[in-house]
Amino acid sequence: MAKRERQNELKIYLSDDEQYILEQKWKASNMKSKSAFIRHLILYGYVYDVNYEHLREYNTILSRIGNNLNQIAKRMNATGNVYEADVKEVKELMKQVWQSQ
Repeated sequence: MAKRERQNELKIYLSDDEQYILEQKWKASNMKSKSAFIRHLILYGYVYDVNYEHLREYNTILSRIGNNLNQIAKRMNATGNVYEADVKEVKELMKQVWQSQ
C-alpha cells in the first residue's frame, strides 16, 4: 500500500441526529468526500461559545410576569369584572419588562 499523506485516524461516535446533520451539511457543501469536508471544518470552521447568562434574569422576570398575568386573567374570568387594580398591576408588570431590556 502506498504511504498515506495523512497517517492519523480519527474515530468519533455520533448520535443519529448528529449523523443526520453531518450528512446534510456534507451534501450541501458539494465536497467530494466526507473526510475532506470534516478536514475543512477542522481547519477553517468556527465554534461559538455564546453566553446567555444576561438573559437569565430577564427570563425570571418574564416568568413572574406571566404567572401574575395568568392569575389576573383567572380572576377576571371568574368574576366577569375588570378591576382597576388589576389593570394597574398589568401596566406595572409591563413597565418591568421594558425596563429589564
